[in-house]
Amino acid sequence: MSTYETLTSPRLVSLREDLAAGKSTALDNFWQEIGARGTPLVEPISNSDQSLVTFLWQAKDEHDNVAVVSNLSGRDGACEAMTLLPGSNVWYKTYKIFNHTRESYQISLDGNNIADPHNPLKHLYPVDEDTGVGGWESSVFALPDAPTEKWNNPLPDVPAGQVTKYRLHSTFLDGEYPIWVYTPPGYPGDGESYGFLVTTDGELYAQVLHTPAILDNLLAAGEIPPMLAFMVGGAYSKTRPRNLGCYPPFVIFLVQELIPWAGQNFKLTHDPEKTAIVGLSRGGLMAPYIALCHPEVFGNVIAQSGYFDWKPEGEIEPGWLPRQYAESPRLPLKFHLDAGLYETEVSTIEGTPTDILASTRRMRDLLQTKGYPVHYSEFSGGHGPINWPRTLADGLKVLFGSLTGRKL
Repeated sequence: MSTYETLTSPRLVSLREDLAAGKSTALDNFWQEIGARGTPLVEPISNSDQSLVTFLWQAKDEHDNVAVVSNLSGRDGACEAMTLLPGSNVWYKTYKIFNHTRESYQISLDGNNIADPHNPLKHLYPVDEDTGVGGWESSVFALPDAPTEKWNNPLPDVPAGQVTKYRLHSTFLDGEYPIWVYTPPGYPGDGESYGFLVTTDGELYAQVLHTPAILDNLLAAGEIPPMLAFMVGGAYSKTRPRNLGCYPPFVIFLVQELIPWAGQNFKLTHDPEKTAIVGLSRGGLMAPYIALCHPEVFGNVIAQSGYFDWKPEGEIEPGWLPRQYAESPRLPLKFHLDAGLYETEVSTIEGTPTDILASTRRMRDLLQTKGYPVHYSEFSGGHGPINWPRTLADGLKVLFGSLTGRKL
């Protein structure tokens, strides 16, 4: 079943006219052109910072429902119906998108999501060995003004650090957590202590966001000092919503179990200016909460697409954590916050969608009003792993560049 969409793509308007004129080779010529240029079809808009981006599917079998799965409407993973161009085998869906957008998408055929066969750029979500989650493939597109991805991938001339997976039992949380530990090239060195990061959702930071490669590349470029990273798992756990919902026992786990264990086994600094707590989405809410509780441990916060409208059960007003910062004295903390232009209707476990972009802007304004140093950035993308590696690198450069002569 096709859902009607007004035709806005100039190339598809031309194809419709050719078909109406009875040009027998019009369809073959169109698909040959698409095969040569790839998908999606990008058509600039004159005197605009946006382009028309059309996703296409060539019908070969009968399908009742063909759709695009993406974040481009502001909803994460939205499945939006494509339209069948009358008299053709061309399914299409057109968006008006900012020219600096980078995003992923899939094509849905009767509910089965696949990568776009006409687009060679793919993103494979790796399978987590503990839970089996992952293994799906998406397609990726980047418009002409999209930022370059220079830090995300291992480079042949850059020395690589080491990543080792441990398991740490928590008495406070009554469970075992996988911990991915990154140590930089040359560790342990000549006796000096090391700054470090702690992240939540360690499966994502270690396996999906390429944090080890980012740290390797930033270190080799002189953007950050040598650092360790402790990436705490739990991204696919049923307890994640609880643990990352400003949950005091999780804070105790980090400060009284993880950090002492790490201090016994690795050469860690006790200087909070050289440490950071890092998280994304619900973890982006948790990171500033942990720093608020323990600024003597974590002096820097990286909150990526944070869920700042979260409220505890029983509270009426959203934005519980921002209110805690508003009511607390200023602490010795520095922040990097980021959010996507297409993160305006993000699903939550509580069931009510949240506007990540608007709530992050409010959190930025509040922190700046309180006098906190805040580095803030917006990316043209949605709630997913395509842009977070780059914004993680940006946050690390800004917050730790002062240790190599740069300042926030």
